Formats: sequence, structure tokens, C-alpha cells
Amino acid sequence: MAGGGGVSSPAGSAPPLWYHRDLSRAAAEELLARAARDGSFLVRDSESVSGAYALCVLYQKHVHTYRILPDEESFLAVQTSQGVQPKRFKTLPDLIQLYLQPGQGLVTTLLFPIEREESTEERDYSDGEDEKPPLPPRTASTSGPNCFTVPQDLSSDCVVAANGLTTISHEYLKGSYALDLEAVKQGSSSLPHLNKTLVSSCKRLHGEVDKVLAGLEILSKVFDQQSASMVSRMIQQSVVQGGDEELENLVTKLAILKDLLSSIEMKALKALQEMSATSPSISPQISTRHTKTIPVQAFEVKLDVYLADLTKIGKSQKYTLSVDVEAGKLVVMRKIRDSQEDWNTFTHDKIRQLIKSQRVPNKLGIMFEKEKDKSQRKDFIFTSAKKREAFCQLLQLMKNKHSKQDEPDMISVFIGTWNMGSVPSPKSMGSWVLSRGLGKTLDEMAVNIPHDIYVFGTQENSVCDKEWVETLRSALRENTEIDFKPVAVQTLWNIKIVVLVKPEHENRISHVGVSSVKTGIANTLGNKGAVGLSFMFNGTSFGFVNCHLTSGNEKIHRRNQNYLDILRLLSLGDKQLGSFDISLRFTHLFWFGDLNYRLDMDIQEILNYINRKEFDPLLKVDQLNLEREKNKIFLRFSEEEISYPPTYRYERGSRDTYVWQKQKATGMRTNVPSWCDRILWKSYPETHIVCNSYGCTDDIVTSDHSPVFATFEVGVTSQFVSKKGLPKSTEQAYIEFESIEAIVKTASRTKFFIEFYSTCLEEFKKCYENDSQNSDNVNFLRLGWSSKQLTTLKPILSDIEYLQDQHLLLTIKSVDGYESYGECVLALKSMIGSTAQQFHTYLSHRGEETGNIRGSMRVRVPSERMGTRERLYEWISVDKDESGVPKGRVAGESGKSGEEGERTTSTRKDDCSQSRYTYTHVHINPLARTMTLTKQDLTESDPTTCKNSYNNPAYYILEGVPNQSAALASEMLLSSALPSMANKLPASAAAGSAHSMNRPPPDFPPPPLPKCAPLPSPGATPPPGSTVSGAFCLETQSILSPPGNTQFRRPLAAASGLDDQSCSVLQMAKTLSEVEYPAGAVGGGSKGLRGRSELGTPARPLPAETLHISEQIRRQEEGGSYSHSSALFRQGTDCYTALVYCH
Repeated sequence: MAGGGGVSSPAGSAPPLWYHRDLSRAAAEELLARAARDGSFLVRDSESVSGAYALCVLYQKHVHTYRILPDEESFLAVQTSQGVQPKRFKTLPDLIQLYLQPGQGLVTTLLFPIEREESTEERDYSDGEDEKPPLPPRTASTSGPNCFTVPQDLSSDCVVAANGLTTISHEYLKGSYALDLEAVKQGSSSLPHLNKTLVSSCKRLHGEVDKVLAGLEILSKVFDQQSASMVSRMIQQSVVQGGDEELENLVTKLAILKDLLSSIEMKALKALQEMSATSPSISPQISTRHTKTIPVQAFEVKLDVYLADLTKIGKSQKYTLSVDVEAGKLVVMRKIRDSQEDWNTFTHDKIRQLIKSQRVPNKLGIMFEKEKDKSQRKDFIFTSAKKREAFCQLLQLMKNKHSKQDEPDMISVFIGTWNMGSVPSPKSMGSWVLSRGLGKTLDEMAVNIPHDIYVFGTQENSVCDKEWVETLRSALRENTEIDFKPVAVQTLWNIKIVVLVKPEHENRISHVGVSSVKTGIANTLGNKGAVGLSFMFNGTSFGFVNCHLTSGNEKIHRRNQNYLDILRLLSLGDKQLGSFDISLRFTHLFWFGDLNYRLDMDIQEILNYINRKEFDPLLKVDQLNLEREKNKIFLRFSEEEISYPPTYRYERGSRDTYVWQKQKATGMRTNVPSWCDRILWKSYPETHIVCNSYGCTDDIVTSDHSPVFATFEVGVTSQFVSKKGLPKSTEQAYIEFESIEAIVKTASRTKFFIEFYSTCLEEFKKCYENDSQNSDNVNFLRLGWSSKQLTTLKPILSDIEYLQDQHLLLTIKSVDGYESYGECVLALKSMIGSTAQQFHTYLSHRGEETGNIRGSMRVRVPSERMGTRERLYEWISVDKDESGVPKGRVAGESGKSGEEGERTTSTRKDDCSQSRYTYTHVHINPLARTMTLTKQDLTESDPTTCKNSYNNPAYYILEGVPNQSAALASEMLLSSALPSMANKLPASAAAGSAHSMNRPPPDFPPPPLPKCAPLPSPGATPPPGSTVSGAFCLETQSILSPPGNTQFRRPLAAASGLDDQSCSVLQMAKTLSEVEYPAGAVGGGSKGLRGRSELGTPARPLPAETLHISEQIRRQEEGGSYSHSSALFRQGTDCYTALVYCH
């Protein structure tokens, strides 16, 4: 029940069918759009106000939303305008009953209720297991740092059921209770049947007490002989006693145990004091060990000699690089001959920069400071890429260790996940904590460097919390000689997460939070679900989620729903960010666990590929990869490349055999080998994060899963304190917006506003309502805010060193329901400067992509506050002079995290250093390319392999090509080109041109774009022999068709003979958006498209608000070419023009 008034009918029956409890706003609009009848309605829970409802009504293809709010007396009323008296109702059905009558103030009468629809998969609340789920453990769950409390969310019935008392109690109350009652009536002074019940119930307690007493007996013999003899007698007596005596004996044993535990410490202290008085003084050993010193590491390398450097040809180029982390020195030694050596020593401050080669993975350039203001670069070739990475890690560690900075710029994070299979942990877990095994692993020279933070996520872990934490700390102490401190532990049944940090970081951790979500049977059992933990490390927020999702090869939909439920319900991070799901609440979010996604392939084929160590074909049928490609789950998350075999399902005790058949109560079940155990992450744009390892162990064999590990190099920010104090009014920094455009996926036509959140703001701010709004598609809405509607934001600090680490969270909310229609995050770093910079990124809500947003903004920093410094992670750069960008990736992607689809580039001159910096952020998901492509991307990429994100049509209609105008322009272009194409077209294509095509429904994705040759350069004319291509197609008349034109023809195929395919006008908009036009070309279309008389049909004039941001900025520029990201249009003309060339 969500609201105060309730949703059940007066008779107390089930909720009405028009009530969709936790249905999302987007899903509600889809249901109403499918109904397609005015007056269709449903009620769902409000996303903005807890306990409130939202009444959604369809009228003229638009969805209207009304908030239903409870008052102090729990009466319900539809929210009304100021001054209008609301009508109050006790229950929701009573309220709906009134609005089923006409003339009640809604946009239309409620006519057709939309009933809840549940597919077979949605009704299936099982967790994929045929067996009864295990009962929750009786171990402690931690809700804060270093504390172990009673397990949460466990009813008393569940706890009692664990020792069988429920069954015994029921048997007594049903049967034996009457016999005892009869005995009492007859004068009996005892209850034999109750006594028997109690003895049966305490059998396990007897055994537990005996174990504890046996352990204490050893201590008693050392410190208290009298107690020791008593304990021995009690243990012997308990063997032969029974019945009443057994129960009395248990009470006696508990009394002795109580006295023994309370007195043994004092007796032990007295005995030790007596021993110390009679024995010579012995200096006690310090229990805490010092940090393990890192030995000097030597790397064999070769100097990379260029052909132009003839002076070095013929000389020995073999070098040894010795890294002394403790002393802060790098020794570069070269063997000459006859055992002679030439060597140079560089201290850490003389090593200016490391430059990694993109083209040669084992090549590294080192910039040395030779003299004042003079430097020398040397390029070295390592024996392997892994050796190069180990060398870089050691030098970074050396730099960090000897840095003059009080706070670190970069830390290393270990993430581990393991389904333990409900068995105790092995004696040794060294390979797990040291990231040794299969896949992408660390070099042996770097494997012993301890990480700053260790995060362990386990599933089916039956070990109690305290014991498990001590096991992990012991394993780390054994391998690193550091006593790591626990930050927090969180447990949901057998799902656990533990975070441990180095002692020196303990005071840098703050704002610790924990949470859990059940997704087991009917979302009420905790055998499946997630535990989460979050904290601040100085100024950087971290979130960690460990989950165990539904098992079973066929349960894909259920697993997807598990993920969405966890994303929505896990309560972590800043409470002010309630409008944002947890994927946007943290600078860095790590999500891991037994995700249980399987491989969709025949078992024998899978085994054959594994035997040949060919993992690529398997990864292509991996359910997690496939669902991510469809943008159904883990939107814009990252995962390192998998290069290790599937981690499930092994034969216990071995890693040589997969056991893929399992006998269940319902029959034989097949569990194909799969990568069930995964580690993913998502970080804010323009932050530093690099995955250095991702693999699994091969020597921990107690479970049918192998433990998985990943290590990360993560940039962090300090709690900034300005050396110049708080800014004066003349030194205030400003965040100013010139304009914002957004496309949101909605059938609503209400007004919207934007809320801005950031840690650099004292409180959240919101702008005025949008001042422009239009739509070319009933399911999408384009919104615009001018500078007058957008508020200027004032950061609490004005220093550039502080602001370049800050981010701005935006959420677009409706005026009617105050519900979010999309959220995003922007980095301020690239926005700093005197001129406005453009941004363009995607919008998401509840894990679904709901549109995109772009705009123009600037962060003005006063010249007095421009001082900055180099971060440790900026000390290592990538050689941008080399052209060898890895295939399928974008230059600058590696090591720089960001939201896919966002490309931000700005060049500015630092007023202090007088040196020129270029900030470039490009992060493209290879599974879903967005339309933020440059000309080079278009001409160099293969159109046949480039996958577009068709799940979000907003990418195409954002560019605003109205259907009727685009169709008219296309038809005229094609008709003028037909004569030149006639001789080159296949007969089948010519015949097909006369056929009409049906317009795809609004909730497409459309079919793929036809294959096309690279687009021409800006301003180029059609080359000889080229033809005007149908890179877009025309469809039949629709609601948006111009009057008098009953049918559009399909364009003819290109001369290359490629298949002619139907596609929508939205695809044409995307195709046109990828064309670059020279300055002044906009509006210079074909002559035949200028006048109305030449078109023959009236065309719709271009709305004023379609003057895009990019066009406004272009008009302010002085000369130079400009890349237009929208479809070609001309202000003040009657139509749009479009022309695409294909060879």
C-alpha cells in the first residue's frame, strides 16, 4: 500500500486492476500509448513523493499526469491549482469513481482502465532454484564501521525455525499439551511432556556448551586448577544423564560457564603478574608489523633508437632500469663491454613524465630533467606490456611515497567476488588477494604492492561475519604485512560485502553507508539480492554493490528485473540525490557478484571452445553482453576484457572439469559453463580510472565457482582548502548556461524545469520552465531553455584547482508531477574558460536511456584563482603523436572514464603557467555508438560494422527534421536526380521505387541504415559518376504528411546495387547529422527547392526555436569551417534541404 488512503476496495479485496503499484513513468506511458484510446487511464505510485500516487490519462495521443496526495488525516485528493478547493476521499477507488463521471475538471473523463498485465516471466517470482532456498544464517550483520549487530530483516519465526523449535512447539501445543493439562487436573506437580519437549529443543545447545567448556578447560588447567577439575566432572556427567537430570545439568553447565567466563580473565591476569615477578624481564614483541618494504626491482630493456640517430647505430642498446621505491631513485645502467657499465641515477623529482606508446604496448618514453629547464626523453622497449605496466606502477608508488602533498591524488582498489558454495573458506587465499591466476594479471614485480582499499563480495557465504572479517584480515596480513582496518560489513543472509583499508587511510574515510535489497522469491526472501556499501574518500565518493541474481539459463528477464530493482531500491549515498539512481550518485561505482548470466550455446560447442582457449565466440553469446548491447541493463557501465575461462560450474576439488549437469527434485538440470561472476564499474566523466587486472584464481577449489579479482588505479580528490580563503565578490566564480536543448522520451506535453546538484553548491538550484517545446514524434518531446530561463550557479569555492574536480548533476522534472524524466552528469573541467563550451550527453532514468541533452555553458574563474598543479595520474600520459589507435577504440578513451556519447573538447590558455592545455574527453561504447562522431570517424569507420544505438530514437529526432518537410525535400531531390540515375539502376530497384511503404510505428527501433560509401568532404560537389543516393527512404502518408499529398515514393537504390531498405525520416536526420558543412553553406540549397510554386504543395515554415545552439555559436565565430551536428536547414525559408552522395 503506497498511500495514506489505501487502494483496496471497501470490501477489503485485492487492489483494483487499474492500480499498477511500482510501475515506472515510462512504462505507464507505453501502456497508455498501446491502448491508443482517449480516456484510457491507470494509477501508479508517484516517483517524486513517497506515499503519493500518479493518475495517468491519455488524451489526443498525449499523456496527462495528475498527482494524488494524502493529507495529515490520510485523505486523498488530486493536486489542484492554488485557490481551488480539493475534493477529499478516504480510498483511491472512491476518488477514481468520481472522475469516471464527466465534467470533474480533468482533461477528459476516465473511460477505459488499463489493467495490470503480467507475462509468464513477470509472474515467475522464483529465483531459478528448484530446491527450497536456504534459511538465513544466524550471523551478525554490520551496519557501521567496525560493528557487528544482530542480523537485520530476520523475523523471529525464521530464527526459531533454524533449530527446529517451531515444529517441536507445534507438536506439543497440538497433542502433548492436552496430556499435561489432564495430568495437572489429576494432581500431578510435573509436566513430563513439556520437559521432554524442552530436552529435545536443547540438544544442540548441549553440544555447543560442551564445545565451549572443552576449550576453556585448557585455559583453566593453566590458570585455575580448581575450575578445571569442576569442568572435567561436568563434561563426564553430561554423557550419562538424561530426562529431568539432563535439563538440570544443562542449567548447571550454563551457570558454570557464566562464572568461568567472568572470572577467568582476572585469574589469568593474577597468574601472569605472579610469573612476571619471579622471571626475568622480557621485552614483549610488538604485535603490529611494519609495512613490508618493497625491494629494488630491475627491468631489462632496450633503448628505442630511431634511424635518424646515426650516432648510436652499432652501440649496445641494452639497459637495466632499477627502481628503488624506498630511496626514491631510478638507476639507468648500460653495459658497454668488458664488464664496464655506464649508469645514471635520477631522483624521483628529476623524472618529469612517463609517456606510454599506444601503438607499441611495451614501449615507454621517460622524460628526465637534465639541467634547469632542460629535459631529455628516452624511449625504452620492455620485454612485455606487463613489465611496462609494472614499471609504471612502481614509479607511481615512488612518486606518491616521496610526494610533498599531504593527501594522495591516486589510490589502488582491489575488488573481489566469489560464490563460496556454502562451504568454509580455504586455509590459503593468497592467490585471490594477490590477483594471481588466469586472465589479465599483474606482473610478479607488482603483485606484492599492497592496495589501498580491498573490497570483498561473497555469495553463499555461511561463515559468520566476525570470523570472515578476521579471515580476510589475516590473509592480507600474511601477504602484505599490513594490519588492514575494517570500514564496514553488510550482510543479507549469505550475501556479504567487506571493505578494508590501510591504517593510514582510516581517517580519510567518512559518510559510511550500508543498504540491502531482497530479490528472492516474490522479492521477500534474501537468498537472492544485493548488499551495498558507500563512503567518501576525502573528496571522492565511492559506491560498491555485491549482488546474487536469479539463477537458471532461461531466467534472463528475471535477472534484468533484479538489476533494475536493486538500482532503484538500494539506499546509498547522499540523501539529497533522491532523484538519481545509484549509478549517478558516486564518482566511482563498482558493481560485482554472481550475476548468473549464462552462455546461449550448445554445451558441447562451449566445451570445445574452452579447450581451445577461444573465448571470443563465447563472449558473443554471453547473456550479460547481449543484454548490455540492447541497453537493457548496466547502461554505460564498463567491464575489462575477459581473457580467462568461465568461472562456473567446476567440479569441487578441481579446476580441470566442468560439471554441467545437476540432479534436482524436478529432474536433471543443465548448467552450461558461464562467466557468472563479474566486475563492472561506472565513473563520472573526466575522472581517472584504469583497470590493471581482471582474472580468476586457478588454485582455490572448494566451491564450484572460482574467485574473480580486478584491480583499479583510481584518481581521488582531497578535501580542498583554499590558500586564499573564501572568495570576495570580485573573485567569485560563476557557472553560466547560454542555452540547453533536450529530447525526452515521453508522450506528455507538460512544462519542465531543470534541477542542478553538486558538492560545489551550497544547495541545489532549479531553473525556470522551458520556453520552447515541440515534437515531431508523439513519443518524444524536444525542450529548450534560453539563457533567460537558466539560473547562474555560484560555487562555494572559486579556485580552479577545486573546480576542475567538480561535477554537475542535472535532472529534468515535470511541472505537473515533479517527477524526473531524465538525469545526467557533466564535468566542469572542460567547461572552464572565458568562452562558452558545448556539452552533449545522454539522459537516463531508472536504468533506462530516456533521451539526450546538449547545451552551451562556461565556468568563469577569476584570474586570481587560476593556480593549479599536476596530479599524479596526469604524470603518465599517452603518446598522441602516434597514429596507432587500437581498433574499435577512440583516442583518449583508455584511462579516462566518462559517459559514452559525450564528447567535450576545449583548448584554453592557463593564465598562470602561460602554457597551452587541451582537454579532450571521448568515451564511446563499442556496443552502442552514438551520433557524436567527427568527420574522421565517419570516413575511417566501416559502415557495415558500426552499430548505432537504435534503442534511443531521440538521437535522430533531436536534430529536428520535420517529417513532411524532409519527405518533400527528399522527393524533389530524387526526382531531379532520376534521369542521371536511370541507366545505372538495377531493374529490380527501379521497379521497387513505385511501391509505397508503410510508416513504422512511433515506438520503433527502425531497421538499419542502408550501407553507404564515405560521405564527401565539406563543400564537395558530386564526383563524376556518382549518384544521389537513397540513404533515407520515403514513406506513405501519415498524420504529419502535408495536405494534398497522398503518397510518397520510395527512393531508388544506389548504383552500387546495395539492397534497398525501408527506413524512417528519423534515420535520415541521423545521416544528415553526420555530414559536415562549410561555413556559409547552411541555407545554400538547390534552386529548385526555394519557391513554393516549384514544390507544388504548401510547406510548413521552419519554427523559430529550431535555430540550434551550434548555429548560434557558428554565427559568432569569425570564419573557419564548422561541423554542423544537425540536419541541414535554412532559417526563413519554406522547407528543409537534404543531399547525400554515395559512390
